[in-house]
Amino acid sequence: MNAESDERDGAAAPADPAPATGDVAGGVTGGVARDVTTEGPELGSRAPGFIKASRALHLSWQVGVFLVGLAVVVAGIIMLPLPGPGWLVIFGGMAIWATEFVWAQLVLRWTRRKVTEAARRALDPKVRRRNIVLTVIGLVIVAALVGIYVWKFGIVMPWKIHE
Repeated sequence: MNAESDERDGAAAPADPAPATGDVAGGVTGGVARDVTTEGPELGSRAPGFIKASRALHLSWQVGVFLVGLAVVVAGIIMLPLPGPGWLVIFGGMAIWATEFVWAQLVLRWTRRKVTEAARRALDPKVRRRNIVLTVIGLVIVAALVGIYVWKFGIVMPWKIHE
């Protein structure tokens, strides 16, 4: 549980105000250097207030969110070798976990940042040109190998059509 987002007992010290999106917060807090770029909403539980009001209810809410997210992630892992959108379902389970757990929110932020960087690199004209050239070279090599195979062995169907 997060002390910053724990509103039940009022004993927790209020958290430092978060810097605006994209700003860098720097400083030393409690002897630990902090240099974090904030992206998106504040970290912590997104459970309704009446659930956060009761410690037992909030804990059972977290257990329920964890179990539902776990079921979705396991379904996604099963879909990886089988037909289905495995990675999409896994990230959906992570999004379910991110509604309640800070570690899942951080994983999703890291993943989003890496996907954005990969998309930016893939759209770079030099990289696209290189990928197109390598694809064409690969297709020419495959076509040459298929041509050599057909020239040497001919085309023989694996089934007998005439019978």
